[in-house]
Amino acid sequence: MLRVGLTGGIGSGKSTVAQRFRELGAVVIDADQLAREVVAIGSLGLAEIRQRFGDAVVAPDGSLDRGALGEIVFADPSARQDLEAITHPLIGARTRSLMKSAAPGVIVVHEVPLLVELSMAAAYHLTVVVAVDAELRVARLAGRGLSQADAQARIAAQASDRERRAAADVWLDNNGTAQGLLAQVDALWLDRIVGFNDNLMSGASSHRPEVPTLVAPDDSWPRAAARLTRRISSALGDRAVAVEHIGSTSVPGLIAKDVIDLQVGVRLLTDADDAGLVKALGDKGFPRSVNGALTSDPALPWFDDATPWHKRFHGSADPGRHVHVHVREIDGPGWRYALLFRDWLRAEVGERDAYAALKRELARSATTTTEYVEAKGPWIVAALARADVWARNTGWSGTSVIRQARVRHSGGSGT
Repeated sequence: MLRVGLTGGIGSGKSTVAQRFRELGAVVIDADQLAREVVAIGSLGLAEIRQRFGDAVVAPDGSLDRGALGEIVFADPSARQDLEAITHPLIGARTRSLMKSAAPGVIVVHEVPLLVELSMAAAYHLTVVVAVDAELRVARLAGRGLSQADAQARIAAQASDRERRAAADVWLDNNGTAQGLLAQVDALWLDRIVGFNDNLMSGASSHRPEVPTLVAPDDSWPRAAARLTRRISSALGDRAVAVEHIGSTSVPGLIAKDVIDLQVGVRLLTDADDAGLVKALGDKGFPRSVNGALTSDPALPWFDDATPWHKRFHGSADPGRHVHVHVREIDGPGWRYALLFRDWLRAEVGERDAYAALKRELARSATTTTEYVEAKGPWIVAALARADVWARNTGWSGTSVIRQARVRHSGGSGT
């Protein structure tokens, strides 16, 4: 099932978005509601809170006196940590139970006010942030009876917009009308979420049109790569030695196809075929491509061994964010040359601009993406020779590892 994390600051309109997702067919799990359930009358959570904080935090009717508890925990960070140590595991267990009980193929939306503050974004296939300018949020909260000072204090205590943007795969702007917000939710559901869920359930990747299309450099690419890297790392754990953003979108100022290229480093390429790794990536939204086990990088002409450098290839089930995941042996030449090409283009502006000019020319003349990629091949081979010289002259940190990998590869240790 597709798991969507939904968040936003106080007064942003999360509840309106959550309700629309319910109407569209999603199962919505409200973290605030669960937080109330686990401390309800007669609950284990309330009993543990009473034991820790005393009878003063229990109202005459036996319910939790939130005001009394709040006065304690907001004035004492250690007390707040004790409270969280009681409630968070209970909320987590209830959340997991609800997700597990959801029917196969159902889209689950988890509404979590503190999703960003708790660094939870990597747990979801997609993180949606509802955003409103602070001034408008203060005005809306005033309509709920909060003073301006209280509203500003609550907003200041939460994550900043910059932090939320770093976590957001989708940014819903709620500075306009309610109808405008709902229209954004409907479009997101139809254009992205439904297709994402369908691909996830079938193990399919989303595909761009087979036409080479370049776009201007986008400042959001590094943020997107960082989010995807965290998701992959959380899915693979120590199966992945490292995850790196590579390719044209990793080079500031370079035009590119709107595709994030990531490479996952494994100790041995056979690890990439481990059923657990393949399933973990697939479950996270990065399915193995049909021909993923047969993918390879061509060996460079100055290597003694002309055997292609094998890798494994995964795509993305998300139709709103195209991703290529290259799984390579971390000490192999394919891994290191991908990093070298990136770092060299970042350092050598003239080479970056020459590459951009070539890309523009080929995008005009090539009729398919495959033709476009193949046409770049000779230039890239020559460029990597220049990058090798640059690496030796600058002491680039990967040079010695490249040489070691070259020796190992030519000795027959490849796959």
